[in-house]
Amino acid sequence: MKALVIGCGRVGSAVAKGLVAEGWDVTGVDGSEDALLRLGPGWRGGFVLGHGMDTSVLERAGADAADAAVVATDGDNTNLVIGQVLDKRYGIATVVVRVLDPARARFYSERGMNTVCPTQTAISTLLESVQARAPAEAP
Repeated sequence: MKALVIGCGRVGSAVAKGLVAEGWDVTGVDGSEDALLRLGPGWRGGFVLGHGMDTSVLERAGADAADAAVVATDGDNTNLVIGQVLDKRYGIATVVVRVLDPARARFYSERGMNTVCPTQTAISTLLESVQARAPAEAP
């Protein structure tokens, strides 16, 4: 199985390494050469230097043959646009987009985009943790 990881910061590089460990053929895409360092010296996947909104970069990364893609750059709008391009133009079966803004993540999720919102996950987990540990008489 072939996967693209667009944005190889802390999250993207961890996802890329996790997929490689599970046997995926992974190509990372990032505009910074430093991102390759985050993948580590033993990186067994591919790497394309460039912006994920550039279709020539996506094509060099193998978007036309990818089975899955994770989009995790540092910008919600960028992630959403790249995710739509990967879905509509390249027909990638599984495209997962990180969106930090809960309202925006919900909006796009309701329209069929596969979004992950770490901000909403943190909010929910924090609320659950406080409620589970609060004294019995708390409201």
